[in-house]
Amino acid sequence: MDTRHASATAAGVSLDHLLRDGGLYCVYQPFVDLDSGAVLAFEALLRGPEDTGLRSPMALLDAARATGRLAELEYAALQASLADAASLSQGRPVTLFVNLEPTTLTRHLDVVRDALTTRAAHVQVVVEITERALADDLAGILTGAEHLRAAGCAIALDDVGVHPESLAFIPLLRPEIVKLDLQLLRTVKDPATITVAGAVRAYAEQAGAEVVAEGIETPGDLTRALVLGATLGQGWLWSRGERRIPPATFRPERFTAHPIGAALRATPYELVGAGKHIRHAPKHLLVPLSKTLELMALQATVPPVLFAAFEHVQFFRPSTNRRFTELAAHLPFVAALGVDMPSEPAPGVRGGNLPIQDPLASEWTVLVLGAHTAAALMARDLGDTGTDADRQFEFVVSYDRTLVTAAAHSMIGRLTTP
Repeated sequence: MDTRHASATAAGVSLDHLLRDGGLYCVYQPFVDLDSGAVLAFEALLRGPEDTGLRSPMALLDAARATGRLAELEYAALQASLADAASLSQGRPVTLFVNLEPTTLTRHLDVVRDALTTRAAHVQVVVEITERALADDLAGILTGAEHLRAAGCAIALDDVGVHPESLAFIPLLRPEIVKLDLQLLRTVKDPATITVAGAVRAYAEQAGAEVVAEGIETPGDLTRALVLGATLGQGWLWSRGERRIPPATFRPERFTAHPIGAALRATPYELVGAGKHIRHAPKHLLVPLSKTLELMALQATVPPVLFAAFEHVQFFRPSTNRRFTELAAHLPFVAALGVDMPSEPAPGVRGGNLPIQDPLASEWTVLVLGAHTAAALMARDLGDTGTDADRQFEFVVSYDRTLVTAAAHSMIGRLTTP
């Protein structure tokens, strides 16, 4: 017999028992305000029975993935933690962080919604997802996050810093809480760590987000967390996780959900607004602006994402293909949208096929967005019938981070699902 199959089967039988008869439970680790020392929230950490090989959350998740029961496990964990929060808090208002695998968010959102219907009125919920899946299904993750926000749940992005190139996704997901990977506390003098911390700090200042340092075990770790810009801390300095939820300071405004909203349904040019100066120019004069933005993306210290809308695939020419192949080799995410655009118009480039009636099909947009970069060319075709190079556009060039972020959101939902 294949030993891997035997292992998965054994794990599946054990997991089946836990899901059917109980045995799963959560311990709760506090979030501490680093300025006041007050406990503001608790994270639910899943556990299995002490005397089994499925005690740790990683073992449980691995067994669930191997047997196709991840959504069931997550549902059971959510139900257990929400029931605990209702009872162990003894009616006191409490903020609870729960963990969710990205695939559950994108493929089994109904499971999450069903579990959330069981939460008590005095329990505020924050959903943690890891950064590792953002590049794989950016549109799906953002859509799922918006559904959770509509249900009153803020979003926490976990493990930030494991892959520094993923920093560009933070302004797209717009998490209300950013959790720094615990290894950053051990490498606080490393230039790469300083780069991550600086990017997170810039986002937090702009968006009003909380920054959590994990793995604080000593007073020295606490000092390093402050250097990294954290506002909240977790770690053994305060608790390893307990089967209780003691009295805490309830500050719901610090964990309030902020939906992205209307930007997801607009087009970049529709978002420009009356306050911007609209200019007119032929296409051949705008092409250098477009290429300059591409160069800006390649030269950025922290690589940004790049989105482009070309009206129709016919304008994604061989020279464009070569440039975008290079961009995709150096940036964490590159997307190209247009009528009849294939799902991968160039190696590593995510494609979005636009319906001919989509208003974006008459717009030309190139934007770059990252930790320290925000710039966009947003133009609308005026319908000329002359040569391509002489076609007239009305356009705006903007470095307004809020506008560029909204323009990126308006394009994400139009991407094809991988």
